[in-house]
Amino acid sequence: MPSSVANEGYQFQRANSRNQQNSSCPSRSASGSSAAVTPPSCGDVVDEALAELQLQSQQQEQMIQPPPAPAPTAVMGRSGWQVKSSKLAFNTHNRIRNIVESLKIKPNPEKPMIPLSIGDPTTFGNLKAADETMKAVLHSLESGKFNGYAHTQGHEASRQAVAQYSAHQRPEGAIETSDVVLCSGCSSALEYCILALADRGQNVLIPRPGFCLYHTLAEGLDIEVRYYDLLPEQQWRADLVQLESLIDENTAALLINNPSNPCGSVFDEKHLRQLIAICERHYLPIIADEIYEHFVFPGSKHLAVSSLTREVPVLSCGGLTKRFLVPGWRMGWIIVHDRKQRLGNAVIGLKNMCGRILGSNTIIQGALPEILAKTPQSYFDGVIEVLYSNATLAYKMLKQVRGLNPVMPNGAMYMMIGVSIERFPAFKDDTHFVQELVNEQSVFCLPGSCFEYPGYVRIVLTVPLAMIEEACARIAEFCDRHYKKDSSHSSSFIEHVLLDEDELNF
Repeated sequence: MPSSVANEGYQFQRANSRNQQNSSCPSRSASGSSAAVTPPSCGDVVDEALAELQLQSQQQEQMIQPPPAPAPTAVMGRSGWQVKSSKLAFNTHNRIRNIVESLKIKPNPEKPMIPLSIGDPTTFGNLKAADETMKAVLHSLESGKFNGYAHTQGHEASRQAVAQYSAHQRPEGAIETSDVVLCSGCSSALEYCILALADRGQNVLIPRPGFCLYHTLAEGLDIEVRYYDLLPEQQWRADLVQLESLIDENTAALLINNPSNPCGSVFDEKHLRQLIAICERHYLPIIADEIYEHFVFPGSKHLAVSSLTREVPVLSCGGLTKRFLVPGWRMGWIIVHDRKQRLGNAVIGLKNMCGRILGSNTIIQGALPEILAKTPQSYFDGVIEVLYSNATLAYKMLKQVRGLNPVMPNGAMYMMIGVSIERFPAFKDDTHFVQELVNEQSVFCLPGSCFEYPGYVRIVLTVPLAMIEEACARIAEFCDRHYKKDSSHSSSFIEHVLLDEDELNF
């Protein structure tokens, strides 16, 4: 008997028992008065009720009988293993990896490899984390306080430390702890921002050339990427007219990477205000990738885009990765700047994203207050000095090489170098140029195609000074050998160097 029916019978029996205690089983006519006929006994009523309940039970059991099984067919269900990748996973691609893996590389065994392709500043051992940074993690670990889960947005004290460290992003008022979201690296921060603001079928504007991860994060979710151009002849400022022409009703956000990977450019205040004005006209929030905000060379100044506007909401992404030289620690953050409360429930969505991995590394969270407060400025100055010296040397050497046009960076840790590929007829494109540079000279750069910008190569500036000098000399030798000579370009790289030295001595 179904439990619902059994319960009904039990309740009826209890009610009947109460009636028996009252020594009567009253019966009323339709008008509500007592009937003159002799009432049936209580036993008769119980028997009738139980008979009716039994009938109802049988009817219900018949109603819930499963339908008859279909006649067996020749093949039931799957005929074999048919496991498939999800659409998200299958459509997720790392452009750099795809291009690099397609190269047919066999480095020259007579020359040691110099990889100017790796964006990890710790690779060569010349740039290391500060002692204060390392000790902070040791203190966090030894305390035993940070072995468990944290709030999905991060420990309160850790977020407060980030808010204080980033006070320059909001000069007119304090950043609240609730405005800070800790993430597993800046890459995770960027993913959260894109997914919080953009839905399938919408589009996001990203720079070209630009960090290929932006495309990787968006494409698997059917979020369209639209590229706005950066102009090398204008120190990689954005083409404002072309950018604005990309915006439509489905545009979810503008992504600004400042200072830039791969360009090393640093936008001035005027240009940032021009970008903000476009967003204000079109009601677009900004995702600001500012992981290199403190990597700025002498003569340039970084301004956080959020410090220049109260009207346009900004999600600023940063972290320990580059400035503190600990990319493997995977500690990044998002700071929400929304003075006019224009992001609506996107802020709720952003914070909901944190629940996907239940928060970032708690040992590093525990070390954050000490890392951010105690790492000395002298340490940061020393890192900038290395990067700037390498940039200056590379620019001076490569500027003299026929067929190359380096663009001097103002920050970050990269340099873009134009390649007049028509002057190198042995090579089809920038990717082929890079491949043969490795095979002949054992110098590995990244082709501009990795950043949606063919005709360029990118080098990193984090290597030891002697290594950058050796690499540039090999690049010059390679170009001198393959450059298409004509009557107006007859001198070699070495002759250029001697001429320049003579002019300087004169």
